[in-house]
Formats: sequence, structure tokens, C-alpha cells
Amino acid sequence: ERLAGSQKVNGSNPFSSTSYIKMKESISLIGMAGAGKSSIGKKLAYHLEFNFIDSDLLIETQYQKSLQRVLDKSGKEKFLKVEEKILMSIEFNNTILATGGSAIFSELAMNYLSKKSSIVFIEVPYEKIISRVSNFSERGFLKESEQTIKEAFIERESLYKQYADFVVLNDTTIENCIENILDLVSANR
Repeated sequence: ERLAGSQKVNGSNPFSSTSYIKMKESISLIGMAGAGKSSIGKKLAYHLEFNFIDSDLLIETQYQKSLQRVLDKSGKEKFLKVEEKILMSIEFNNTILATGGSAIFSELAMNYLSKKSSIVFIEVPYEKIISRVSNFSERGFLKESEQTIKEAFIERESLYKQYADFVVLNDTTIENCIENILDLVSANR
């Protein structure tokens, strides 16, 4: 099944698409807060013997503050510019990148990531995201002030699918999701 330029992977059958997309030498993981990008990214990097980078941690290290404090102090627009600059500075070399959930709001950064890596959307149903993230107000979660978490989820989901080369469902275990990504990597090299 094709999704907005993406090869969708459900369960253990990553070959349901008739189209073929070649996997690049690096992978960028995109998705909502709570999708498991960092946890999956670390383990995936270990399995593939790749470097692991978490762009949220790069921002926190640069500013010596939590992501939420950086957002509170900078405001939405400046935060997006900071995130864009961090993403554009990443040098890919057999790298797994876990992006912040708001990376998709920078077309410039997403185009850069697309040139340098295969983009994998870690898709998680809304109900699972809500059960995994107890307090979005402490996560550095970017949304309009009047926007609900559900509305932000719906807005972002279409952008994640738009930018993704591959979509991998993470609605069971992290190990299962990693296995599906590893299958995808070996099938598309």
C-alpha cells in the first residue's frame, strides 16, 4: 500500500507495496512525541552498528536547558528556527537520527533530511500516544495555544506521511517495530 510517497509496513510483511524505494545509508525517524523514536533509534543504531543522534538532546545540550524550557524561553517561531538549524547541521554517515516531533514544520530541514537519509515515520495510534505521554506540557511539545493534542496529532500525521519514505507501525512492542525496520532495511538496500 502506498501512502503519500511512502512504503507502509504493517506487522511482519514489509513487502506489501509493489513499488520499490532504495534505502539510503542513514535513517531519520519522525513521529509524534511518545512514538518511541529515541528508544527505537538507539536500539536500531546498535543493531546496524550506526551512529545515533537525538536532535532534541542536541538542542538541550546546546542550551543547557530542557526542551520545554528552551521552548518557553524562545517562543514557538524561534524554537522552530533553532530546531531547523540543528537538523541542517547534522552530518550523516551511517547514522540513525531521532528527530523532534516538530521537525516536520521546517520544509527546509525535511528536504535536507530527505537528501541525506531515508525518512521513516514511526506511526502510533492517537490512543497509544496519549497513554504513553502523561504530560505534553513538559515535553517541549509545539502546538497552537488553542489547539488540542488530538488536533495537533491530526495536523502532524498528514505531514509525517507527506515526508516519509517508509511508514512503520509501532503499536505493539519496540522490539517488533525494530524488527520491522530491520526487515525494511534488508529488503530495500
